[in-house]
Amino acid sequence: MKKLGLSSSGPASNGAIPGAWAPIAAAAFAALMLAGCGGGDSSPTGGATAANSSASPAAGAASSPSAATPPADQALTDTDVYGTGPNDSVADSKEGVAISHHTVTIGGKTISYTARAGHLTTIDASTSQPNAKMFYVAYTADNPDPTKPRPVTFFYNGGPGSSSVYLLLGSFGPKRIQSSFPNFTPPAPYKLLDNPDSLLDRSDLVFINPVGTGYSAAIAPFKNKDFWGVDQDAHSIDRFVQRYLTLYNRWNSPKFLFGESYGTARSAVVSWVLHEDGIELNGITLQSSILDYSNAVSAVGLFPTLAADAYYYKKDSITPPPADLTTYMDQVMKYATNTLMPLEQAPNPADSGFVNTRLNMTMPVAQQMQQYLGVDPITLIQEYGNPAGFGNFFGTLVPGIAIGQYDGRATSINTGIGPFILPNAGGNDPSITNVAGVYTVEWNDYLRNGLKYTSTSSFVDLNDQVFSGWDFSHVDPTGAAKGGGNTLYTAGDLAATMTLNPDLKVFSANGYFDAVTPFFQTALTLASMPIDPSLQSNILTRRYPSGHMIYLDNGSRTAMKGDLAKFYDSVMANRPAIMRVLNRQHPPANAK
Repeated sequence: MKKLGLSSSGPASNGAIPGAWAPIAAAAFAALMLAGCGGGDSSPTGGATAANSSASPAAGAASSPSAATPPADQALTDTDVYGTGPNDSVADSKEGVAISHHTVTIGGKTISYTARAGHLTTIDASTSQPNAKMFYVAYTADNPDPTKPRPVTFFYNGGPGSSSVYLLLGSFGPKRIQSSFPNFTPPAPYKLLDNPDSLLDRSDLVFINPVGTGYSAAIAPFKNKDFWGVDQDAHSIDRFVQRYLTLYNRWNSPKFLFGESYGTARSAVVSWVLHEDGIELNGITLQSSILDYSNAVSAVGLFPTLAADAYYYKKDSITPPPADLTTYMDQVMKYATNTLMPLEQAPNPADSGFVNTRLNMTMPVAQQMQQYLGVDPITLIQEYGNPAGFGNFFGTLVPGIAIGQYDGRATSINTGIGPFILPNAGGNDPSITNVAGVYTVEWNDYLRNGLKYTSTSSFVDLNDQVFSGWDFSHVDPTGAAKGGGNTLYTAGDLAATMTLNPDLKVFSANGYFDAVTPFFQTALTLASMPIDPSLQSNILTRRYPSGHMIYLDNGSRTAMKGDLAKFYDSVMANRPAIMRVLNRQHPPANAK
């Protein structure tokens, strides 16, 4: 399973009660054994290969999605070999694409759209030589209103090392999987549904697979590993965006990014790289954010999520009982801020061992924590203080049950060693296994039969080699923090972009039950960005009773689509930058 860029040792706790904080920090390490945001080492879609046949040309690849007459359907069988190792590459730079036409009903309105699945070729910025073939799936509305600007949104998952299949078939594309989540989804047959929560009514949608994932690979003499790093990846996505805008005549379209998990860190850096290349964004959606790795295991940031898990299973003992989850989380965040944060920020005791004096000092707080977390305070301090017990919150909160770290509502039978069947087999987190099978089947079926694209290579949804070879070194342009190793900081990139593009709007979304990228830590990170306070109003925050993959919860997906629709409408309706330009060209009569 993928980690989110943290070494196994992790940063040391700075809390005054390290014994009490140890379970929370350790639980976060377990939570951060990431699967690239929606999968595990079992590689649910990675094992299938398509039937062999001859490659067909990519006729119509350069046709504009805005054209009055959409291009004709065409299937594509791609025989290129897309290796996913660090030294792999392809020799071919052709931009093949499969084209198909469909309809979807959103908000009572039927939308005809064109789907494209294939490759775009990116170039090296210095030599202009082809350096990568990047696989993508794009959905564009047919015959859009010519009087209204049609936005285009670029999507990607995280990892690093994840393809975009989880967002593509789970979130706001025109198709979505049908699952039993958070319960286990039984084996096939499955159904792929039209998605009434699709964002296609507000924007065209482009799902990108970074190099080394899906069917994306470097073009020789470049190698896949040349793209595996914070900055290398951001420049690669930047080049993909520019190629898409050129090929499909979308340079003057409003532009949005949508990243999940590590994809939020990617969006922050990409936003700055695009700005440096003269491309200003209209909006960014950050789902399940991780913008500051130095606080990825912050006890304060994670505490409300664990309290949400305890609340869900009725393990808390708060008096009076919480009225509802949202109100309760507001209460828990205040407790974390007012009581726990000062303790976490205080100096460590002089002794470094676990001694009775530390136990005595932490007991009052541990007893308070028990009311919120439903876990015995002695266990919190002693058992969880032992690194060997790092995952026990998720294995002991509910006797006999393992709960998910991506989504605490997901459960499986407890094997006796928490939610893990084998060491580092994080793919066995029930948040992942309860939905992995339906993703595998429906993606392989949809790609060939729905999108008309067939490949002779394996589709790698989650590539462990990408993560293990990832270069996390990065310095944000504000100088607020210097990244590298397990201290990657990209909130500064977002802050710098917002500072120079004050019309950029940000939509931040989190699930209450996500212990991998906790909602409260996201709030703390965004609030502490090195940005002018006046620009904080450009950030809209929403939270949902779901987990890391918010969209897998039907009610949360519908609610988030409603919030996104309002966000897009607001961005498109309120375009102060354009008005400033017009006013300068034609100043009001009363202007001085």
